[in-house]
Amino acid sequence: MKVTNIDFIGNRKIALIFSSILTIISIVSLATRGLDMGIDFTGGTLIEVGYQQAADLDQLRKTLHENGFSDATVQNFGTTKDALIRLKPHDDMQNKDISAKIIEAINKTTKEPASVRRIEFVGPQVGDDLAQDGFLALLYSTIGILIYIAWRFEWKFSVGAIIATFHDVIVTLGVFSILGLEFDLTVLAAILTLIGYSLNDTIVVYDRIRENFHNLRKMSTEDIMNNAINITLSRTIMTSLTVALVLVSVFFLGGESIHNFATAMLFGVVFGTYSSIFIASPAALMLGISAADLIVPVKEGSDLDHLP
Repeated sequence: MKVTNIDFIGNRKIALIFSSILTIISIVSLATRGLDMGIDFTGGTLIEVGYQQAADLDQLRKTLHENGFSDATVQNFGTTKDALIRLKPHDDMQNKDISAKIIEAINKTTKEPASVRRIEFVGPQVGDDLAQDGFLALLYSTIGILIYIAWRFEWKFSVGAIIATFHDVIVTLGVFSILGLEFDLTVLAAILTLIGYSLNDTIVVYDRIRENFHNLRKMSTEDIMNNAINITLSRTIMTSLTVALVLVSVFFLGGESIHNFATAMLFGVVFGTYSSIFIASPAALMLGISAADLIVPVKEGSDLDHLP
């Protein structure tokens, strides 16, 4: 396979400016607009209804919208005959009143009355606990990444990987904030998955850079990094395209319940691929990584240990 010879490291300043703009926009949006938290985090009402025939989700959404519940989320649950309705808290109505009004509204517009399977109320305290636990999971996974890469490679590589991973997470969250997409547990799962995906791409490049430092000693650090990125480029692109094709299929065919998951993963794959090429390695370079950092120190007198 023909290896490309693109000067990725030479264009690191352009990439740095572009990434800085994306990151700043994302942080500003997160600080001013925040995230549209789903019922998993805010609390609210959950109603599961069943029908003898396939549930008409579009009609259910239209009915709820006409009755003042435009923020309701409607999706199939289990089978096409079951529908799950989720609503955020309404300050002017009690949870019991909300559920009663919804059931009354949807039964007026459907030929077959809905069979109520369950009604659950998620309190705001539960939502706060889920949000706290979710973001703690992000924090702990990031710390684990830092420790792992510092142990396997070198601390400068570790910092570079963390910078790239934070970039991917912040920009992906920024997309959700700017577009006003709902952030629920499935999106949180996508963010955690994204961390692992981005890290895997970065480690592949770092592993090649480490090999190059040992095998191509006469080359400059920039040339060594460029060589590593170009050699792994085809693998990186093919992996990303394969994952993206699956996610596009999930987005269009998987149903509304995992739309946001697929959206988060699609943006995450794009940003993860970009960061493994333009951020992780240049960040390590800016920290002064060199072949000397990867040389294992030889204990003085170790060459005499095998002598009698």
